[in-house]
Amino acid sequence: MAEKFFEYKGRPLVRSGNTIYYGDMNDAYVVCLTIKNAEEYKDITLAGDITIQLLATDESLSPKERIVKKSEKKGLFTALDLGATWLERQLKKDA
Repeated sequence: MAEKFFEYKGRPLVRSGNTIYYGDMNDAYVVCLTIKNAEEYKDITLAGDITIQLLATDESLSPKERIVKKSEKKGLFTALDLGATWLERQLKKDA
């Protein structure tokens, strides 16, 4: 049985601690979102500052060479939406 992941705009979202990967690891690129801090609001915890990186999945590249784009945003939705746009454009560009 294949594992089922949460999805955003048809691509998988996988979380490990404060890091969220967006995209298919079999594609040439994925987005890495790192939650740097969180804020309490009523009875929930909201992500604060987030580092966004568009990464190449080519394992022959060094970790530094894998970073295609990098930015920081406030809030998970803003960061994820920007990352999704970067990923879609990069995958189309390289197709």
